[in-house]
Amino acid sequence: QNEKELQDVVKQQEEKMLQLIDKSGEVMRLKAEVSQLKRSLQRAETEAKVLWEEMRGKEHQVDTASVQERVMLRREVDKLRLLLLEKEDENLRLTDKY
Repeated sequence: QNEKELQDVVKQQEEKMLQLIDKSGEVMRLKAEVSQLKRSLQRAETEAKVLWEEMRGKEHQVDTASVQERVMLRREVDKLRLLLLEKEDENLRLTDKY
């Protein structure tokens, strides 16, 4: 009977471990989705910021090529900032791990 009880306990532990693995996979997927949404939000905020600056300076004369160039430059800056944050996060995870 002790063996049966032990088998039941082991089976319960295995089930709990599988549930935790499933949950950690879901958490990772959700984190990736949040990261993508943050990037999209940042891109939209960048475009809005450039457009507002451009409209404030020139109410009736809008140079679309200039606006597009500024949007692209701001996107590049934001992209580089994001890469830096991702590397910093990765470094933190690695230092926490070891």
